[in-house]
Amino acid sequence: MDEAEVNKWADQLPLIEQMMERKEVLWLNPLVESTATGIPKTGITVSDVQDASARLKHFAPYIERVFPETRPSKGIIESPLTIIPTMKQALADDYDIEIAGELLVKQDNALPISGSIKARGGIYEVLKHAETLAIEHGLLTSEDDYAKFAEPKFSHLFAKHKIAVGSTGNLGLSIGIMSAKLGFDVTVHMSADAKQWKKDMLREKGVTVIEYADDYSKAVEEGRRQADADSTCHFIDDENSLDLFLGYAVAGERIAVQLKQEGITVDADHPLFVYLPCGVGGGPGGVAFGLKLAFGDHVHCFFAEPTHSPCMMLGMMTGLHDKMSVQDFGLDNKTVADGLAVGTASGFVGKTMEPLLAGCYTITDETLFKLLKKLADTENIKLEPSALAGMTGPVHTIREHIVGANMAGATHLVWATGGGMVPEAEMAAYYTAAEK
Repeated sequence: MDEAEVNKWADQLPLIEQMMERKEVLWLNPLVESTATGIPKTGITVSDVQDASARLKHFAPYIERVFPETRPSKGIIESPLTIIPTMKQALADDYDIEIAGELLVKQDNALPISGSIKARGGIYEVLKHAETLAIEHGLLTSEDDYAKFAEPKFSHLFAKHKIAVGSTGNLGLSIGIMSAKLGFDVTVHMSADAKQWKKDMLREKGVTVIEYADDYSKAVEEGRRQADADSTCHFIDDENSLDLFLGYAVAGERIAVQLKQEGITVDADHPLFVYLPCGVGGGPGGVAFGLKLAFGDHVHCFFAEPTHSPCMMLGMMTGLHDKMSVQDFGLDNKTVADGLAVGTASGFVGKTMEPLLAGCYTITDETLFKLLKKLADTENIKLEPSALAGMTGPVHTIREHIVGANMAGATHLVWATGGGMVPEAEMAAYYTAAEK
């Protein structure tokens, strides 16, 4: 994009100028509409999500057998929903706002197997691919107990097949761990911002890790190119995969059950505001879609992005989606929030979210660190920096007082996307950096 075009967009959308100055901003989506008209426009149906949910239940006996940490949940990969009253008060005091309803954190940092939101979609797509191959080779029928996936004949089959993915880190962890457990030959293409411990962990589990000096987009591009040249390789496309999206979307029905268990009502008088850290968009997009299926117009979903990497916001504001990058607007895509260090958003997710997403906002690395320390101090919940991006969501929405929503009766839900696998020394270093 040339300078004239950038200037044209900045003139047309004044918020872009503030974004180019790396300021924290809130953008409300003017294209959002009712779920009754918005959902049909996406081409994705409730039965698609129900099919994904059923498949995960089929695989639960296998998951329980090979990942002992999932025994308490009988092989269902799910995370706690936690009310955080002390953090709520700290936020209210720091930002001089009143948070009338509950503040909760959805602890995907505690998801078993890979400790991040990517354990939803990433593991789901690997399992679906394994199921397809098993059926094609006569090893599985729909009536079978899926615990049989632990038998040697399955790993012998999968060893002849490859899986590849491009990642900033957490998607690579979930896909690498699951694929290696099943017996696939798996390669993870890692961008420059991926943490060393994530690469080390994958290699320890028998995963091939290829490192790039470039950012996320290059890792995905190379992974896709190599997979295209190999008919035995299944490429998991973080930018365009419907299966990933559906794996994330299953979260909607599950959060509905958890909120009910907590005695929290979601209706016109008690809207639910959900704040989702966003990189390329697949994880938050899928979750937001599932939430819209579960709660309709009573849920308002917002994506949170680093000030240096607001690819989804810029893509949706301009309508250019994946036809532009943050670099076009003079931003460097460098952030401590490695999982959100993405310069070009998923066009598939951006277009799918156009009629459903309430808005986006940005957050600085400095704010992420402050929140990381504050949450650890108040609630003893330790997250990686990118997982804190949702925490300033209530500040933005309460100050803006979203039109048509009863803010006094609202519940605010922050999606904590990762941190469970972070080594103690690394987490201590984050906390030390926050203190400074």
